[in-house]
Amino acid sequence: MIQLALASARPRAAVPGRGLLDPSVTRLRVRLGDLDFYRHVNNGVYLALMDVGRANFLADLGAFGHLRERGWYPVVAASTVTYRRSLTLGQRFEISTRVLGWDARVVYLEQTFSRNGEHIARGIVAGRFLSRSGDRVPAPDVVALLGGPGVDSPPLPDDVAAWARAVDVAAR
Repeated sequence: MIQLALASARPRAAVPGRGLLDPSVTRLRVRLGDLDFYRHVNNGVYLALMDVGRANFLADLGAFGHLRERGWYPVVAASTVTYRRSLTLGQRFEISTRVLGWDARVVYLEQTFSRNGEHIARGIVAGRFLSRSGDRVPAPDVVALLGGPGVDSPPLPDDVAAWARAVDVAAR
């Protein structure tokens, strides 16, 4: 929670030339509070760490000021994580966050965890933006703000499109 608060309240500097479809990398280390009874990162902690990665992704784009001006903020509509390896106390790792595409409702992101080039876990997130009044902001409006007008969504990978339909977040 502290890492997310810092990443959101005091975002890192924007990366010049960073585009909406460019990946963002967050480097972290496993802390004692990240561990469960079995001494590896708890599955719920992965979701919190993904929040930090997404906050840094927005920071890299210089998005926080633009979103704040409009009163828009991100929320997770759905997420799933698959795990391949464990992370344990003190290990350094990276979370790479990238936009896979979007539809009329949500933006789809992939977040991969790796350690020394080894795949640890993969998260897929359907993100939505809301206004302070509680209204949903269409994903293309957010994309136009952060990526520039006229940016077309890449085709979603088949597994992500199938997942989006299965959890009922895909545009109808």
